[in-house]
Amino acid sequence: MQVNQVYSLVNTATQEILGNAAVLNEDLSNVVDVGTEIFNANAVDRYVKSLVNHIGRVIFVNRPYSGRAPSVLMDGWEFGSVLEKVTISKLPEATENESWELTDGAVYEMSQFNAPKVSAKFFNSRVTFEIEMSFAERQVKQSFSNAEQLNGFVSMIYTAIEKSMTVKLDSLVMRTINAGIGETLVDNNKLTAVNLLANYKSATGNTSLTAEKAITDPDFIRYAAYQMGLYVDRLGTLSSLFNVGGTDKFTPRDRLHFVMLSDFRAAADVYLQSGTFHDEYTKLPDAETVPYWQGSGQDYSFENISKIDIKTPSNNTITQTGILACMFDRDALGVSNMDRRVTSFYNGKGEFYNNWFKMDAGYFLDTNENFVVFYVADAT
Repeated sequence: MQVNQVYSLVNTATQEILGNAAVLNEDLSNVVDVGTEIFNANAVDRYVKSLVNHIGRVIFVNRPYSGRAPSVLMDGWEFGSVLEKVTISKLPEATENESWELTDGAVYEMSQFNAPKVSAKFFNSRVTFEIEMSFAERQVKQSFSNAEQLNGFVSMIYTAIEKSMTVKLDSLVMRTINAGIGETLVDNNKLTAVNLLANYKSATGNTSLTAEKAITDPDFIRYAAYQMGLYVDRLGTLSSLFNVGGTDKFTPRDRLHFVMLSDFRAAADVYLQSGTFHDEYTKLPDAETVPYWQGSGQDYSFENISKIDIKTPSNNTITQTGILACMFDRDALGVSNMDRRVTSFYNGKGEFYNNWFKMDAGYFLDTNENFVVFYVADAT
């Protein structure tokens, strides 16, 4: 075991803590152990210098990860592959009530057949992937002191696989949401693709505010909260204005998914709510938060986290930054019939198991359901 003298460092640190010295550059390379992949020449005792150090404790980094993507998982089924959505495409029209227009000798038709206007959408695609991992027991027993340590080692591997699976499933959920955002932006209906910055400039006459600075401007955040709150009520009213397909739909609050960029939510809390006595008047609607839509980039800059750059399911390419939030109907998108399973094979010659962790699911997007995107862009 390597032992270093640190009396000089702790004396300096004491003076810094007591305020008797300025903050100095400190060499921590001999204080904090960053670990090594294998033992080295220091792994012997300091007495006879030939006794190999023993492992006193084994810690397995075994932390489950629950994921951050919004929950859009639908029920599954065992047989069949097609997801069919049946809906009334148009509301029935009103006609004359002839009971108040009776005329002597007139004939009143009552045998005419009036079929409902029903449409159906079929979703019949799946995506799939698998994670392969080999497990050996006999070959690693020598590295552990007891069965509990071996089980902890194997458990750590399983947890890593679950984390990998969760990250990959999260990414597919976010790609489904991004597809809905993209289709809404391509449609370019100003009621569903809402450029909050352009609307704010038009409403207030403040033309100097930029998209990058908007989420830290209290006046803009108040305006954004006001607009988003309005849309919660608007979507709850039957209308054909809030979906790409132009169908008659409404989304009650208990069926509304509201997803918001966490930077915008945090900015609202810091720049707006912290200085407001009656925060219920400026509070943003309840929403799930995501740290980014597509990726963080290498710097978590606003340009990266608020950006999507995709080819939509309708084969349109869309690149857009400044996306702050989206709200959509529970039936607008989802993950259907997820099937996770594990298959195994034992290799008798090598004495190890190969496991394949497989996942199939259908990710669907229905543009006939309500979907609204809120974003900020300098150009209208």
